[in-house]
Amino acid sequence: MEQLTDLKAILHSKRANIYYLEKCRVMQKDGRVLYLTEAKEQNYYWNIPIANTTVILLGTGTSITQAAMRMLASAGVLVGFCGGGSSPLFSGSEIEWLTPQSEYRPTEYVQSWLGFWFDEAKRLNVAKTFQQARVGYLQRIWEKDRDLKAENFLAADLEISSALIGYTAQVQSALKVGDLLQREALLTKQLYRYAAKATQLGDFVREREATDLANGFLNHGNYLAYGLAATTLWVLGIPHGFAVMHGKTRRGALVFDVADLIKDAIVLPWAFISAKEKATEQEFRQQILQKFTEHKALDFMFEQVKQQALRDDWT
Repeated sequence: MEQLTDLKAILHSKRANIYYLEKCRVMQKDGRVLYLTEAKEQNYYWNIPIANTTVILLGTGTSITQAAMRMLASAGVLVGFCGGGSSPLFSGSEIEWLTPQSEYRPTEYVQSWLGFWFDEAKRLNVAKTFQQARVGYLQRIWEKDRDLKAENFLAADLEISSALIGYTAQVQSALKVGDLLQREALLTKQLYRYAAKATQLGDFVREREATDLANGFLNHGNYLAYGLAATTLWVLGIPHGFAVMHGKTRRGALVFDVADLIKDAIVLPWAFISAKEKATEQEFRQQILQKFTEHKALDFMFEQVKQQALRDDWT
């Protein structure tokens, strides 16, 4: 029992690692979770520090043992099966999250969440608050990230500041979730256009099935963000179906709502920068994970979801 407790010693909001694995076997050996890769002359074992890991994505050519799954569940690690490059859209399937079984997750947050969720006006209010937090996070990150500034991603740029100010005003005046979705789509197009211009990828068109680097990196980075969002909701005990914005069009849509808090600030610019530099998938993934940690993306998700779940200003 002591070993299981130690595996959860690091809070999920403070964990640093997300793994994408392919062409390997994940197993338990000597009380550790390892992945095995096969070379021509010998095999190589690599340790996974599961107590400091939030998500493991298993891509093509992978397998996992029952013993490894038991340890991962004990550590509260989410495990997803996906296509190559961590993008299920390329393989025509969705990630199937195997959430660890636990009867001891908190009930406080889901009870509070359901307290407002059945009221359409309150759901809209939370959706608006999420969108305002999303804009504020983007502004803060782009203002202080020196690497982004060096790549001409500037929060003070007139084109960006005008778009964000306009979007904030539109969010406030939205009368229904459909209005928010339409305005969000317009903002995203503006951000894509700005990013394409900053990285000299002027002919960019967002297509999830496209094979160019920018689209591929956007898919890849988005699914890493979805992993963080799924972790946040699992830890707080809130089911993915109780969305405030995307629920009518997407299954498990609360994951998308929460991931949207950080995608524009981190995933979007680095997908374009990495495409300009012709980075490999691994290089892009390392860059994104570093930025998630640097800018405390998981902490921010936890903070926002908890604040909305426990808000007491309903009239």
